Amino acid sequence: MPKTDTILSAKSLRYFLQLVDTMNYTQAAQILGITQPALTQQIKKLERTIGAPLFGQMGKKLYLTEAGKEMKVAASQLLDTINSVVNNIQEFTQSDKGTITIGVLETLDITILRQFLTKFAEKYPNISINVYDFDYEDLWRELDKNMIDMAVMYLPDNTKRDEINLHHQYEHQLIYHDRLVVLTHKNTVEANKEYPISRFLKRKWISYPQNYYLTNLMKNYFGSKRKPNVVLTLPRPKYLIDAAENTKMDTFVSREYYVTHKNETTLTPVYIQNDKEFDISLVYLNDKTNIPRIQNFLKEWNIFLDKKDYSSRLEEEKKIQ
Repeated sequence: MPKTDTILSAKSLRYFLQLVDTMNYTQAAQILGITQPALTQQIKKLERTIGAPLFGQMGKKLYLTEAGKEMKVAASQLLDTINSVVNNIQEFTQSDKGTITIGVLETLDITILRQFLTKFAEKYPNISINVYDFDYEDLWRELDKNMIDMAVMYLPDNTKRDEINLHHQYEHQLIYHDRLVVLTHKNTVEANKEYPISRFLKRKWISYPQNYYLTNLMKNYFGSKRKPNVVLTLPRPKYLIDAAENTKMDTFVSREYYVTHKNETTLTPVYIQNDKEFDISLVYLNDKTNIPRIQNFLKEWNIFLDKKDYSSRLEEEKKIQ
């Protein structure tokens, strides 16, 4: 069996492609900085490995054989792959280059994150930041598959995913203590007060879809023997508020979202007695902190919040709006 691992090297592929480009041994050798006999020897080895001539000759002119045409395509693809891998590895070890991919829970407001990303991009213009939104299950799945570098999501995990061991596989940083806000048409309640869930049993609701984090949270408040009378489901908090404003139905959003969008609704905000806080957290695999650009991202994020915490920035954004 031919030793293709020693013959089909990146060097031999570059030599071959350079000869294809010039179709002249002398010119190709000069460009490569080698002697013509050395180039001829490399091409001969390549042809012996392939088992077919790669070049033919008519008079003094070279041409590609059918095998040569196939080899040209393969050599280009192989070199592209090699160069891509090398670039990725080099970027992996650099602190100011590369890509960071962030997944965000789709019900979250990213106003404050967007402020930070703008500042980070100004300081590190050669780092590309890609942000995508997902539902809760898909967000975990993307983290598990290492398709995203980090996620902005709610914790604790209320989906009972046994395969995830948050404490051993992942690290997480608290961003904000959040809480569920009920937005109601009910005129017998006072804004920002706490009420038992029994006050809302007969209300009609506009809710997030079934698999959403806040939907499961609300169901838990109602208990296993009762469930909210959901008439309409929508995927975004803005949609929920707009729809509730134009009907007699109530809805619910996170406090984080409500604080920055309270001017968009005339509904009365109230809280459920004995509810549980949940956290907006930054979650990432343990080994992500070994990547220099991720280290820089986390360092800059902490500096950003040290200057002014998340709650203060939310209140500030509310005043701007």
